[in-house]
Amino acid sequence: MVVRADLIITGATVRTVDPATPLAESIAIGDGRLLAVGTEEETAKFRGRRTEVRDLGGAVVYPGFVDVHNHHATAGVTDLFELSFGTALGLDEILDRVSAHARSLPSDAWVTGGSWASTLMDELNSSAVRARLDAASGGRPVMLSDDSHHNRWVNSAALRLAGISTDTIPAEGVTLVDPGDGEPTGILLEAAGIAVAQARARAGGLTPEQYRRASRRGVELLNGFGVTAFQDAAVSLQILGALRSLDEVGELNAWVVSSLTVNDEIFGYDTVGEPLVSRGEEFRTAHHRPDFVKIFLDGVPPARTALFIDPYLPDEAHGAHFHGTTTMDFDELYSWLRNVAERGLGAKVHVTGDGSARLLLDVVERLRAEHFTDTAFQMAHGQFLADTDIERLVALGVAADISPFIWYPGVIPQALAEVLGDRAEHSQPNRSIIDAGGLVAGGSDWPVSESPNPLEGMQGLVTRADPLGRVPGTLWPEQAITAHEALEVFTINAATAMGLGGETGSLVAGKSADFVVLDRDAVAGPADEMIQARVLSTWFAGREVYAS
Repeated sequence: MVVRADLIITGATVRTVDPATPLAESIAIGDGRLLAVGTEEETAKFRGRRTEVRDLGGAVVYPGFVDVHNHHATAGVTDLFELSFGTALGLDEILDRVSAHARSLPSDAWVTGGSWASTLMDELNSSAVRARLDAASGGRPVMLSDDSHHNRWVNSAALRLAGISTDTIPAEGVTLVDPGDGEPTGILLEAAGIAVAQARARAGGLTPEQYRRASRRGVELLNGFGVTAFQDAAVSLQILGALRSLDEVGELNAWVVSSLTVNDEIFGYDTVGEPLVSRGEEFRTAHHRPDFVKIFLDGVPPARTALFIDPYLPDEAHGAHFHGTTTMDFDELYSWLRNVAERGLGAKVHVTGDGSARLLLDVVERLRAEHFTDTAFQMAHGQFLADTDIERLVALGVAADISPFIWYPGVIPQALAEVLGDRAEHSQPNRSIIDAGGLVAGGSDWPVSESPNPLEGMQGLVTRADPLGRVPGTLWPEQAITAHEALEVFTINAATAMGLGGETGSLVAGKSADFVVLDRDAVAGPADEMIQARVLSTWFAGREVYAS
C-alpha cells in the first residue's frame, strides 16, 4: 500500500546536502517525515485526494539550518526582559540607553542586558566611569555583559548587593580595581561576576513561565532564520524545564540538544556539575535530547583568561611571559570526560587558546586509547590551533564547533590583536581542518553574536570578510571554504556533531521534514551576496513554523 503524502512541494530547486542526489525538484511529506525527494514524477506517486500540492514558483529549498552552538534561552530573556544593544555603541550611547531603560523600571529593579564591545574595557575600567553608570541608572543596580558574555560591567549598587568591595574581592575570576583609589571599577572578568549574577537572582529571578516564554521566543527567532535544530551550549535546570514543558504540549518547533553545565564560569546557575548532570535524563522528550555536558576549560583571550602555547603580548599586570591558564588541569578534565563517556554522554568543551586546545586533545587521546571510541567530543570555538593539533583533532574524531559570526573582521578580532599581536590574524583554520578530513560544524554563539542568521555565518566562511560590510578587509583568506561546504557546515555537519545526523541535516527520505524555503539560491550566487537571500518559510517536522 502506498503511503499518501500530506504535502508535496514542487516548482523548486532543492539542495538536499545528500551526496547521492545533491539536487532535486520536489519533496513529498507525510506524518512529519520525508517520503520522497527527487523529481516531480517520483513524488507524484505519493499524491492522494487529500494531498496539498504547493508550487514554490522557482524558490529554493535547503535542509533546515542547524546551529551547533547558541544560548537560545539567554537570547530570549534579553529580547523579552532586558536592555539589548549592539557592540557599535560607545560609552556615552550606552549610558543614554541605560538611563532611558532605567526610567521605565521600578526604583529597586535591576538593569541587565548587553552587549558592550570588549574593546571598551580600558575606557570603562575606572571609578569615575562607574560613577557615571550609577547616575545613569538612578541608583538601580546594573549588570551588563560584554560581547563575549564572559565579562560584566556593573555599578556601585550591584557591587554592594554582591558583597564586593576593596576588602572583599571574589576569589575566582578577576576583579579590576582603580589604581587611584583602590576601589573595584565594576569590570568583573569571568567567575568574578557570578556573585553579582547570584545577587540579581536573589532579588527575584525569572519565574518558570518566564523561562518558558524566553525559550519559546528564542526558538521563534531561530525559526525566522531557517533554523530547525540547535544545541544550547550551556543549560540550567530552568532552561531544561522550559524545553520539556514546550515539547510536552507540542510547542517546541526545533530539535534541541542540551549541554548540561559542569563548571559555571559566567552564568551564575544555582545547580551545576554532578547535581545537574545526574538529572538530565528527566527532561528528555521527543525533540529534546540532554545528550551533552558543557565544560569551560578556559575564558577568552581579550581578558587573558585563555591558555596559549606562546605568551600574550606583555602588559603591566602580566609581564612578558604570561601564557594564561585553564579552569582544570589534565587530571580533573580527564576525570570529568571519563565520567561523561561512561554515562554515554558527549562533551562540548569551550577552548579559545591553542594551549587549552592541546590540553583537551591530550585528554581525549588518553580516552580514545582506553576504548572510548564512540564518545562525541566537540571543541567549542578552538579558533587557534597549532598545525600538529589540527592533525590530532581529526585523528581523534573531535568535532570543530566554530562560530564565524564572532571572528571575521570586527570588534572581537581587534580585541584579540591587542593581546596577541599578529597571531590574531591566523584564526579559524577551517580550510585546513576540512582538507585533513575533519568535521567542521557551524554555530552562531548567539547572543554573543548579534544575529543567529546561518547565511551570515556561511558568507563569512566563504569570503573571510564581514558579511555586513561594517569593517573592511579579510581574515586569513587562505582558510576560505566553498559555498557548498559552508552549507554542509550549517546543516549535516552540525547535525552529525550533535548526534542528530540520522534525523535531520539533509533532505533524505525517512528523515524529519525539516527544511527552509529561500527566495534565491545563496550557494549558487555571488559569494558576497549570500546574506541577501531571504527566508520565505521554515518547516519543522512537516509543519510551517515561520512564514515571512
